Amino acid sequence: MNEMNLDWRDLQLFLEVAQNKGLSPAARNTGTSPATLSRRMVALERATGKNLFVRHDRGYDLTPEGHQLQTQMADIADRMARSIMRSGKNETPAVRISAGTWTMLGLLQRIQDLTGSPPDINIQLLSTEHHLNIARREAVIGIRERRPTEDGLAGRQLKPIDFAPYRMKTAPDEWIRVVAKTNSALWVQKHIKNTARYEVTSPRNSLDLALAGVGIAVLPTFIGDVQPTLIRHSPPIAELSHNQWVVMHEKDRSLPEVRQVLDRIYRLFDRR
Repeated sequence: MNEMNLDWRDLQLFLEVAQNKGLSPAARNTGTSPATLSRRMVALERATGKNLFVRHDRGYDLTPEGHQLQTQMADIADRMARSIMRSGKNETPAVRISAGTWTMLGLLQRIQDLTGSPPDINIQLLSTEHHLNIARREAVIGIRERRPTEDGLAGRQLKPIDFAPYRMKTAPDEWIRVVAKTNSALWVQKHIKNTARYEVTSPRNSLDLALAGVGIAVLPTFIGDVQPTLIRHSPPIAELSHNQWVVMHEKDRSLPEVRQVLDRIYRLFDRR
């Protein structure tokens, strides 16, 4: 691909259409009309001399040539990122980590285990219950409940996570409900019918209420067990136990700063 003969904006739009597999969602993300996107994709195909999409009623699928262009664009972005990182020779490298609420809280409590002491890595922590797109470098490392299945991603399984109900000894038999789509929140919604007096929208706030002594919260055991004022209301809930995976891009895991953070995450979870 001759990068100099192509319109860079068209290439950016191409990545949006390829990622979203259609014009309408790509149009919403880019602020461009579907008709304009269609014209720009035709112009890009003419400039490359290749058919990049299979167009059908359900959307746009990539042809083999389209997949090749998508890979080339990812490589270009990777080279640019590496160049920027090399240009900041005197700066501490940064690594973005995404994780759900509870895993993030566990990382925050052991942050020096990640950054080093004194710090030799800048850690950017992204707390979200949604999976960020690691293929597009929205995060460098993601900690997830499932093995990665996307092309170009690698993963390593961590120890299983258990959940149990926690309370203070003096707390009433009132359950704390989290209005969210997490497995533990859905379990409470399913099994605790009319006895959930308290509702919060953030899983983290259920821990705050349990520590305030007003009710029972379902928490990961690695969070609940280290709270000196909380006890287990009942044994771990078997159906909520699940594995965790550390996920990264195959091309990123060889970077020294990424490899260093990965090693630290593995050691931290092994100790937990």
